[in-house]
Amino acid sequence: MQQTQADAVVVGGGHHGLVAAAILADAGWDVVLLEAEPELGGAVRSAELHPGFVTDRFSAFYPLAAASPVLRALELEEHGLRWAHAPAVLAHPPRPDGAEAAVLHRDAERTAAGLDAHHPGDGQAWLELCRQWQRIEPGLLRTLFTAFPPVRGPAELMRVLGVADALRLLRFALLPAARMGEELFGGQAARLLLAGNTAHADVPPNAPGSGVFGWLLAMLGQQHGFPTPVGGTGRLTAALASRAEAAGARLLTGERVERIVVRGGRAVAVETAGGARIAARRAVIADVSAHALYTRLLPRDAVPARLLDDLGRFVWDTPVVKIDWALSEPIPWRAKGVAEAGTVHLGADLDGLVRWSADLETGALPDSPFLLLGQMTTTDPQRSPAGTESAWAYSHLPRGIADRVAADELAERMEAVVEAHAPGFRERVLFRSVQRPSDLEGADANLVGGAVNGGTAQLFQQLVFRPVPGLGRPETPVERLYLGSAAAHPGGGVHGVCGFLAARAALGENGRLGPVRRRVTSAALALVHGR
Repeated sequence: MQQTQADAVVVGGGHHGLVAAAILADAGWDVVLLEAEPELGGAVRSAELHPGFVTDRFSAFYPLAAASPVLRALELEEHGLRWAHAPAVLAHPPRPDGAEAAVLHRDAERTAAGLDAHHPGDGQAWLELCRQWQRIEPGLLRTLFTAFPPVRGPAELMRVLGVADALRLLRFALLPAARMGEELFGGQAARLLLAGNTAHADVPPNAPGSGVFGWLLAMLGQQHGFPTPVGGTGRLTAALASRAEAAGARLLTGERVERIVVRGGRAVAVETAGGARIAARRAVIADVSAHALYTRLLPRDAVPARLLDDLGRFVWDTPVVKIDWALSEPIPWRAKGVAEAGTVHLGADLDGLVRWSADLETGALPDSPFLLLGQMTTTDPQRSPAGTESAWAYSHLPRGIADRVAADELAERMEAVVEAHAPGFRERVLFRSVQRPSDLEGADANLVGGAVNGGTAQLFQQLVFRPVPGLGRPETPVERLYLGSAAAHPGGGVHGVCGFLAARAALGENGRLGPVRRRVTSAALALVHGR
């Protein structure tokens, strides 16, 4: 067996793994990253599936990346990254009859004017919501993007808001999406902007806490837009890889890690399918799913029985079916305002979102699915030849129904929804590719069963409950092993925070107070998971 060594081994080359590698290399550590696939990026990759058309194979728009202090601090623009914005951030036509869409623009005044035209007074309510967001965004993002227990973020929120308004904000964050919209706005258009954004997560719109996802994405979209990398999402991965390599990290592809070697309760090495063994002097960062880490990579006796029992109750987010199209012309939308939007929420008004969610929760294949659709050439003209459009859409299957027949049927229904909103759409299709749940997992092992969020975003599996009840931190019961994927807090989305927190935890436990930190963490983990 070929043997080498490094200060840290990062298992998985998704964007979180690349962030972790860069942070550790910045600290002077010798870092090796191992990615099983032939290319880096995980769910941040693009490809030319049809000549001249660049397709984002997984994720595409990145409001969280634009707002992330972690990614901003890496200065990826110095490594070739440039961002593109569509003329409008997103649009949500309520019906296929050409009714005017709710449209989010990067100019808050323009967004407000459109909402006010739908329902007088909603424009002013939108601007008030934006002013509140501008006051609380730094403290809120610091709270969300910090390992538990967050201290400085909540302190900043308390300073800005005071106790009474902080309590009101907490209540607001726990509202179901439908109720939040009713409390804020009088008309359907503004409520659609919130409810449609809620559907980016897998939280039912009538569930407590669902509104916060719609509010967060709507405000991020208003403040930062929904940008995409110029030239394809793979350019973000390329910039991250360049940044990590510039700091000294070694990035190896086609290297599938088969096991993490544990000795004396400590992660000491990884072994690959190709027969290589890399000793880890200081840390192993796992940018993999929680199931892969605890049930495949680690020896059984290294994982507490209570943790494995909790993992048996882990809930994946609902499976995704995605269609990629190369179109001879832009989509011929009936509704005004949709043609300029990068992201389109399609197929349901407020009541329809509830019905669609109910179908998913009760195991029924939706007759009229709700779609998230991306107009990529509208956003970035480099994605396809002039006068054409590179586009995609995705929707969800119910949990437990992810076979090929169901996926193909859902894809047909998805296209029917687009055609109803844009008659003549099908005539413009030059190329079509369906990514079924099995295709998504086959291309990225972290997308188990087509789940793209690393596990459900519902309240019972967020914060200190992610991936199982614990500390809300990247440390694991195995010393020097850290979970740095979307399975860890703060969860799904392209923001780099999971990898950053794992790297910071590793640096902290190898610092001057490292032994004390580890004793405290080990004792806390033992209380939660047992030994």
